[in-house]
Amino acid sequence: MIYESHDTAAVPMATRPRLLPWSNLDGNPCYLVTDDIGSRLSRMADDVEAVQLDMAGDLLGHAADLLGDGRATAPQLRFLAARLTESLHDVHRVARSRGARLSVPDDDEVPEESLGT
Repeated sequence: MIYESHDTAAVPMATRPRLLPWSNLDGNPCYLVTDDIGSRLSRMADDVEAVQLDMAGDLLGHAADLLGDGRATAPQLRFLAARLTESLHDVHRVARSRGARLSVPDDDEVPEESLGT
């Protein structure tokens, strides 16, 4: 099904393009459009996102250790900064992808107790 609207709110949730956790050979983002949220490619993307998030957590631990070491050299810190930048890029892409897939309820669908009134 082709949607003329560029308003993603007008596109049913299952058919919205999913930003995948990898780029094409030119460095451009890749998207998946499917009605099957449990498709093989969707599961593969979920697995890659999980690995990226785990690696980011490991890198944060390493960064804390290296930054706490007064003997860390400038090349070590530059290398760390480069890896942190790459990791942050991956985590940012995962957050954008997952955020775009969240359903946003209409005002009249929000339970009154969640409004703090």
